[in-house]
Amino acid sequence: MNTKWDMIGEQGLKFFGKMSATISHEINNALAIINENAGLLQDFTLMADKGIPLDPKRLNSLAGKIIQQIRRAEGIVRNMNRFAHSVDESSKSVNLSDIVEFVAALSGRFASMRGVTLEPKPTAVPVTITTNPFFLENLIWLCLDFAMDAAGEGNTIDIITEKTENGAQVRIMHVEDLAKAPLDRFPAEREKALLDALKAGLTAELEAGELVITLPRNINT
Repeated sequence: MNTKWDMIGEQGLKFFGKMSATISHEINNALAIINENAGLLQDFTLMADKGIPLDPKRLNSLAGKIIQQIRRAEGIVRNMNRFAHSVDESSKSVNLSDIVEFVAALSGRFASMRGVTLEPKPTAVPVTITTNPFFLENLIWLCLDFAMDAAGEGNTIDIITEKTENGAQVRIMHVEDLAKAPLDRFPAEREKALLDALKAGLTAELEAGELVITLPRNINT
């Protein structure tokens, strides 16, 4: 890469592609379940044509399963729409807790595949900063991706957002074996480019098993 922005652009496309792929996978899963239950409804219709009595409880159960998957798909599509619009503005006032919860939700399938649970902790008071939403989502994902590898199967990673004197911070906690993780290769150039663009900092608290992202109150000042 010739410049920081080239690197951020390439990494951004990879991030966008990775998340779009997992979103489409989740939509396909929901559609597959809907299709399966619709097939069962067709079977019941054929049985009814042959004079076999229908079981209202089974019909109601199938309808409930289909409605559940439709609502699941609607939620996935809402997340996809929100993710797509996160590139609309290069600078925006955001609730940091909402961003963290959103990225954790996008990362859910990757966490499940590794046997890790992501637990964003709600805050009593909104933590608001002005930043680049897409860059921040990308940075949080990269940190979560690293943390999930370091934590290992069966562990729960808590994610806490806090106000600081000069802005805010994201604490990625309970990262088991963080001291044994390849911190000589993280943050790499792609993370450093995003940190620079966001005027952010990243530290590893080895004894506590935490990654801490520090962010300014306003990226424009």
